[in-house]
This record gives sequence, C-alpha cells and structure tokens, in this order.
Amino acid sequence: MLDLINCTIQKLIVHRVGNKTHNETLRLSDNLLNLTNQRLKDLLIHYFLKPMMKSELYRFTFSNKDFKMNPIYQFAHSIFEEEGDFKTISVDVAKYLFETSTHPNIKKGDLFVASFKNIALEDEMTDAIGIFKSENRVSFLKLIDDEQHFNLNYDEGIGIDQLDKGCVIFNTHKNEGYKVCMVDQKNKGTEAQFWSQHFLNITPYENDYHYTKEFLNTTQNYVNQRLSEDFEVSPVDKIDLLNRSVDYFRNNDQFEKEDFEQIVLQDDNLIRSFQTFSNEFQRGHDFEIQDQFDISTDALKKQARFLKSVLKLDKNFHVYIHGDRSQIEQGIEPDGRKFYKLYYTEER
Repeated sequence: MLDLINCTIQKLIVHRVGNKTHNETLRLSDNLLNLTNQRLKDLLIHYFLKPMMKSELYRFTFSNKDFKMNPIYQFAHSIFEEEGDFKTISVDVAKYLFETSTHPNIKKGDLFVASFKNIALEDEMTDAIGIFKSENRVSFLKLIDDEQHFNLNYDEGIGIDQLDKGCVIFNTHKNEGYKVCMVDQKNKGTEAQFWSQHFLNITPYENDYHYTKEFLNTTQNYVNQRLSEDFEVSPVDKIDLLNRSVDYFRNNDQFEKEDFEQIVLQDDNLIRSFQTFSNEFQRGHDFEIQDQFDISTDALKKQARFLKSVLKLDKNFHVYIHGDRSQIEQGIEPDGRKFYKLYYTEER
C-alpha cells in the first residue's frame, strides 16, 4: 500500500507530554531536530513508517460527523496549506494531546511531529504529516573500544522496531477527511480507545481492506456468539466453519455474498441465522459491508491470525485443525472418558 523508495523526512520536532491525572507536565521544544545525517533520517523513516506499510486506512471524523471540526484535521490542514508555522502547529498538537490525556493508564511519552515528502500511497505520490508517541524505553548494550581494551556499558533509548502509537496523515482526499494510517501497539483496556477515538477521532475508510477485515470479524463473532445458540455444534464444527471461511477468502480474488453463503455456509437455516446476526452486528457497530468487493490479501493475513483453529483438550493436548472436518471424530467411552479419533495418510 505504501512505497517509501522516494520518501524523505523534511521536518521533525519532539515534545514531552505527561498525564495530567498524575500531575505530570508538558515540555515544549523550542527548535526543530537536526536532520542533516542521512543515516539518522533513514532510521527515522524506518521507525515511523514501516509499521504503517500494511495498515488499514482511516479518515477523520468528529462527534457531529463534521470532520472539519476535528482539531487534528485542522492542524494537518494548516500545515499542508502552509497557513501556519510548522513548529507552532506542532505545539498546538502537543497541547491538545496533553489536554486529552486524562485516563489514568495513559503513559507519558515523547511526541514527535514530522513532515514527509514523496510517499506513494496506492500508487499516488503525496506528502504527509506524522504524529508519533514513544512511551516505552528499551535497554541496550554499548561496547566501548578505546583501542587498548574494551568496556561494556548499557543505556536506555527508543527501540526503532516497535512504534508505540502513531498516525500518518496523507495530503489526499482532503474533502473526505484525508486518508490516515494509524498504529497503536497498546490494544488492551479502556485506554486502547484513547489514541484512535479520543485524540485522533478517526473512522475506517470504506474500502476493500475494511470490507475484508469486517466480514471476517463478523464471521468470527457469529461463530463465538450465535452459532451454538441456534444450532447444536461441537468446537470442531466451529473451527471448521472458520477454516472454510478463511479458505474462501484465500481462494478467491473477489467476494460475492451469495457465493460465500452457498460454498461456506451451505445449509439454508445456517445462512438465515448468519444473515440475521450479520445485520444486527453491523447496525450495532455502525458499519456496512458491501455484498461484493475485491478481497484484500493484507487484511486477510492480519485478520486470519485471530481466527481460532486450535482445539484445547484439558491441559494435555492442543489439536491444530486446518481442514477436512471428516478426518476427525468425537466419541465417549463407556467409562465416560471423551475422545477424538484422527485419520491421516502420512506422518511428518
């Protein structure tokens, strides 16, 4: 989705943003960072942009659906249109983050605001604004060579292979709320909603990536929440349905709703049950999936990791089921012990 071959980082500034709930402060920088070292620029592009390579696309929104009221949209717009000084606008971003960082679990961190040129997004060359927050430090060893002997020491710094939080705002589709990529590595608890919803206030861009991701997510929730209510099914049956759903997406370039229902669901009662749940789930989560769309391989790879294909039996066995439901049977011994019988042709 992103091509960084011609990408350059133009400007960069950092501010330190604390959590008001913990009586932490906001430290604002007076100057832009020096970017004359090419190796440093390459490392920064790696750190900031590599996590965005296969990220879902979003756009800005707001509580009243008017994205132009979104403060981050306004800050980005001012930079793109050169309506204000980059450093001054970066201070406004930092102040806004500080004012919204009120959840007690939000960590203090270093806020980087950057401008980029020549990023290819979906084959369109554009500029971008980046907002990144580093919350965690990693320890690393420093080997010191003074030409007579070696010394070993340690230090702490920012690990360039794990961006804690970040977003990249592309200077395209301005009248739809811009196109935005977002990363948030802290995806647990209430604070997980802070970066995407309270600070950035973004919503998924309705494209093939979004439809692929949400349909697989809907299928997973149907299997976990509704399937056993409407039908008598075993854990193996649930895994089989998920596997067949993933196989459909892997084996086809385009999704067709009726085609999926006939190939994967097959049974008319199961189809009606799934349709009812899917409609309820989409209304409840405020999104809509098209009946036909091109399947996104990036979304498939990401979402398939969360689909359970492991059958856990007490604490003794884990059975990985990847296909052909007919090769596994379940039963009960006369003494009450449960068992699974597995059929295979080759042992590896």
